[in-house]
Formats: sequence, structure tokens, C-alpha cells
Amino acid sequence: MTEPSGTNIEGEAPRTEPVVETDEATVTDGAELERTIGLSGGLAIGIGTMIGAGIFVFPGLAAGRAGLAAAGSFAIGAVVALLVALPASELATAMPKSGGGYYFISRGIGALAGTVVGLSLWFGLVFATAFYLVGFGYYAVDALAELGIAVGGDLVIPLALLFGAGFTVLNVTGTENAAKLQNGIVALLLSILLVFLGFGILDAVGIVGEPSPPERFFPPAVVDASYIPVLTTAALVFTSYLGFAQVATVAGEMKRPGRNLPLAMVGSVLVVGVLYVATIFVATSAFGSARLAELGETAMVEVGRHFLGSAGAFVIILGGLLATMSSANASILSTSRAIYAVSKDALIPGRASRVNLKYGTPHVALGLAGGPILVLTATGRVELLAEIASFLHLVMYGLLCVALIVLRRDEPEWYDPSFRTPGYPTVPVLGAVTSFGLIAFMQPASQVLGVVIMIAAAGWYFYYARDVTLKGAL
Repeated sequence: MTEPSGTNIEGEAPRTEPVVETDEATVTDGAELERTIGLSGGLAIGIGTMIGAGIFVFPGLAAGRAGLAAAGSFAIGAVVALLVALPASELATAMPKSGGGYYFISRGIGALAGTVVGLSLWFGLVFATAFYLVGFGYYAVDALAELGIAVGGDLVIPLALLFGAGFTVLNVTGTENAAKLQNGIVALLLSILLVFLGFGILDAVGIVGEPSPPERFFPPAVVDASYIPVLTTAALVFTSYLGFAQVATVAGEMKRPGRNLPLAMVGSVLVVGVLYVATIFVATSAFGSARLAELGETAMVEVGRHFLGSAGAFVIILGGLLATMSSANASILSTSRAIYAVSKDALIPGRASRVNLKYGTPHVALGLAGGPILVLTATGRVELLAEIASFLHLVMYGLLCVALIVLRRDEPEWYDPSFRTPGYPTVPVLGAVTSFGLIAFMQPASQVLGVVIMIAAAGWYFYYARDVTLKGAL
């Protein structure tokens, strides 16, 4: 096998048309992705990805673990995400390239860490997208039931697979098409949520509807276990906060990245964090955590029915469909860009970074994203899919904070971010510690599978890419 090579990060100028050698062919590919995504598109990717699982799939699962204190679990996730979003924003403005966390870590720490993170990000996004698609399947079946078409649970996975394939094809036809769909979905979704939450909060405080006694914030089981369930729930629901980093994976396609990247990444975390906490408060006020746990993945449908009857249930079903569609669509886009970036650096065969000349999209990378997503979607394992996605992303987030510290220490000539992390070095240190620390509260199965994926990625580096020298960051 002929090992691929690039130019050196330490000072050699990057080539405009890198040549990647593989064992089958030599590919010359100077095509770059176009900058077509503005601030609204960046916010739509971040908010649209995060809002689906957090609001429409997790409330029942989270309430079953931590009761009303699940709101605290979502708040913990938001704090960890914000501690990472600030360093990620600085790195993204210094290196506005497709690939996000992979690109930053490979340039800050080196090719081995970059390969492990790049391939882990690929699979982490695949697991997350499969989780979103399964959630979509549950809501689609509920929608049919609400229309009087009783199909049972057998159609959950087929519907998820059908729409997963459809979103992959949509992204092949152009980033701008996918971004327009994302903007429209998020705008409608936020409108639905604001109306629903507004009514729910008025009901919870007794202004409308029948007053009900508040549930104890920390149920006895949580208190007796020294709040451990709150932390294990935070580890589970952290999948809800993956969207801000997915904004960075399309940095190479963002207009005015120095301004729009930080605003989109930090803004999406703040907006969605508030919505999560409000949703858990409203849901537990309606039914209590035990009842929510019984209702499972589509508990929010019954919450909507409780407040507004059949109309409320229909609105929540529509919102759940839109949210899971939005999450899946944005994740497929981001997965393909992670693959594209790793391939451009010759850490996997160069054909994966080919750009479709008609649509300007990395069609091979999209195929490498869509295929594994459909395979994992077929398993239907909601919690396991979510936690493995969280595991792999938390490793990346911790190393991303480490990369910022290394780059600030070394200050290479090319490192000139237009945004600087406030509270440095405290913020990135806390970001790294909390990211790695949250992994300790995951299920053993998720931890083992996450470690296996990382070991396999390291093995690939030593087999295929150990002689690769990364090209310059600019």
C-alpha cells in the first residue's frame, strides 16, 4: 500500500490541489465546498439538531430516572456544552474548515488524536442520527394512530429507515437545499414550542386549568442515592447538546465565520438549554415523573393532550415529527462533513472527499454516512444509541478543550482567531474536566462500546495513516 501524504503543519504552505495516493488510484481533487450558510442557517443546524431528542423523546426517559430533578440533568448538560462551545468557537474562527472538532484537535494535538477523534466523530454522529430517526419512527406511528390508522409498533423502524434514506438523498442535492429545509422546520418548531410551553407554564402555576400540588424536586430515590441519578441522567441526555458542535463541522461552508460561528454555537446552547428545562417543568407538572416514565418516548404527546385535548396531542406529534426530522437532517449533513475532512487529510482513502460537480456536495461522504446510519437505525435501541453518541462526543469535547490550551501555549503563526474564549484558561480546563467526568456516569455497555470504537480508530491510524503529515491549517 502506498501511504498518502500531505504538507507539513509546521510552516509549509498548503497545496490548493492536494494529490492523494491510494492503493487503487491517484485522485486529484481541488474542489472546495461553497460558503452558503449564514447565521440563521448555523443557528438552525445547532438548534434544530438539539431540540429533537431533548424535548420530544427524552422527557419520559429522564423523568423515570431522576423525577423532576431531570430538569437539573438538562441544566448540567447545558453548562458542560457551554464550557465547550466557547473554546470551540475560538478554534472555529481560527480554522473555519469543514470537520469541526476533528480538524481542531488534529491541528492542536496531532494526527493520532485527530484520527481517533475524526473516526469516532463519524461513528458518534452515526449513532446520534440513528437515535433521532428511531424517535421519528415513534412519532410517525403516533401520528398515524391519531388519524385513526392503527399500525402498531411494527412500522417504527421501517418509517425511520425510509426517511433516513430520504434525508441522505436530500443532502446530496445541495447544502443550500438542506439548509432551507432546516430553517423552515426550526422556525415552525420554535413557534409550536413557545405556544405549548407558554400554556403549560400558566397551567403549572395555576393561572389556567386545575391547580395540582407540585412534585417534590428531588424524589426520595434520588436523595438516598446522593443525587447520582441526576448525573447518570445528565450523561444520557447529553446527546441533546450535540448540535452546537455540528455547527463547527460545516465551518467551511459558513459565511462570515468569524462572526457567525460563535453566535451560532453559543446562541444555540443558550436557547435550547432554556427550552429543555422549561419542558421538563411543564411535563412533570402535568403528570408527575412516574406517569411520564410509563409513557416512554412519546410521553409529550399525552402532555399535549392533557393541556389542550386532541388538538394539543396533534400539535405535539407535529412538533415531534419536525424536531426529529430536523435533528436527523442536520446530523446527516454534519456526519458527511466529518468524513470529508478526514479524507481530505488522507487519513482515509481520498475518494471519500470527492465533491459532486453538479451539486457541490461530498456525495461519497454522504453515502458513507447514510449507510451505517440505516444499519444502526434498524436496531431500534434508543438509550444505547444515545449514550454511545454522547460518549464519543464527550471524548471529542474534552480533547477539543485540551487542543485550545496547547494552541494558546504554542501560538503558531497561523493561529489568529477572531474570537477569544473569555475566562481562559479556567473555561477550557473546566470544559475538559466536566466532559471526561460525565463519561463516568454512563452505562457500562456504552462505555465499553465507546472504548472499542476508539481503539479501532487508533488501530486504523497505525495500519493506514501513521506516515501521514497533516497539511497546514490555513
